[in-house]
Amino acid sequence: MKEQLIQRYSAPERINHWVVAVCFVLLAISGLAFFYPAFFWLTGVFGTPQLARIVHPFVGVVMFLAFARQFFRYWHHNLITPEDVKWMKSVKEVMKGNEVGDIGKYNGGQKGMFWLMCACMAVLLVSGLIAWRQYFAGYFPIPVVRLALLAHASAAVALIAGIIVHVYAALWVKGTIRAMVEGVVTHAWAKKHHPRWYREMTGKKS
Repeated sequence: MKEQLIQRYSAPERINHWVVAVCFVLLAISGLAFFYPAFFWLTGVFGTPQLARIVHPFVGVVMFLAFARQFFRYWHHNLITPEDVKWMKSVKEVMKGNEVGDIGKYNGGQKGMFWLMCACMAVLLVSGLIAWRQYFAGYFPIPVVRLALLAHASAAVALIAGIIVHVYAALWVKGTIRAMVEGVVTHAWAKKHHPRWYREMTGKKS
């Protein structure tokens, strides 16, 4: 019997997602190398330490622009609703595999991750520009640059932690990776994890 599939993401959406993902990995690796002396050897991800310092902020700009595209496309899907609050309060049940609430395209956890990314991206952009020695750091007093570096590192750590949870959840919920690789999910997956979105996509009442 042929699988019944629903398109969850188009090709441009998936490409944009993977651009953000690849940029994030490169930035996380090089950022850790700058922040922790024991990881300095990781600057080799861009060839040399000098090249890493030059390329890191440019990759950051690319990631921010790619994420900005995601923000304007998805923000209205990520507004918190009472059903999301119910989902968040029942995380233990969800972890057991029992979905809670009439969930739309994204659940409470995914929405929380979206807004965490938005906040971290904003802090990373502003602090990164202030600390960008080649172009902007000279316009700010040294104490401001130091605070910017502290804010940059704090936002980066928060984002890395959030992404780790995001990746774990994607691997844990069978069928999720397929959505971002092939762009489709099965009817059964959609009905179980995102029932309201399933009804919207299929026109079925229950």
